[in-house]
Amino acid sequence: MSGLSRPGILAEQEDGIMEIIIIAVVVIAIALFVIGGYNGLVRLRNLTEEAFSTMDVYLKKRYDLIPNLVETVKGYAAHEASTLEKVVQARNMAASAGTMEERIRGENMLTGALRSLFALAEAYPDLKANANFMDLQAQLQKVEEDIARARTNYNATVREYNTKTEVFPYNIIAGIFNFTRKALFEVAGEEERQRVEVKF
Repeated sequence: MSGLSRPGILAEQEDGIMEIIIIAVVVIAIALFVIGGYNGLVRLRNLTEEAFSTMDVYLKKRYDLIPNLVETVKGYAAHEASTLEKVVQARNMAASAGTMEERIRGENMLTGALRSLFALAEAYPDLKANANFMDLQAQLQKVEEDIARARTNYNATVREYNTKTEVFPYNIIAGIFNFTRKALFEVAGEEERQRVEVKF
């Protein structure tokens, strides 16, 4: 008979079972952490997409106002064609952008072009008194306020998402499942940091 007694064999078996239980608990804990981290990243990614979609609605409203605004100004300042063309070009560039970076660049150009358009309107008192122009001005002011609020919400959501994709240990999960950093919707230059002024 071997040197191991029955109680010794039982003790070894209990130790083996305990090791299996500990390994199983660790594996389950890691799996739950990965699942929770993945689901959290998916939730934040979806929130960023929702925030951008909300902002996009207001940007579309601004795009829709611009042709009417340009036509109204054109009636009073037809010889200012280059300013009007810049507004239209900037609108088209922003509307057709393929990436977020292109979209941000296009929106910044559009903001600058609109600023030029309203500066131009200062030289035409009849235009400033036009009821259609005043109505478009008021609508654009409201849309600009909505865009500013939506941009703030979008950037806050993106900041939270980007932070989670970069901090340890979530950055490991983000890397495995290809969660990449998203661009903030920021303005490029100091003069563009001012909201489009549409009051006369």
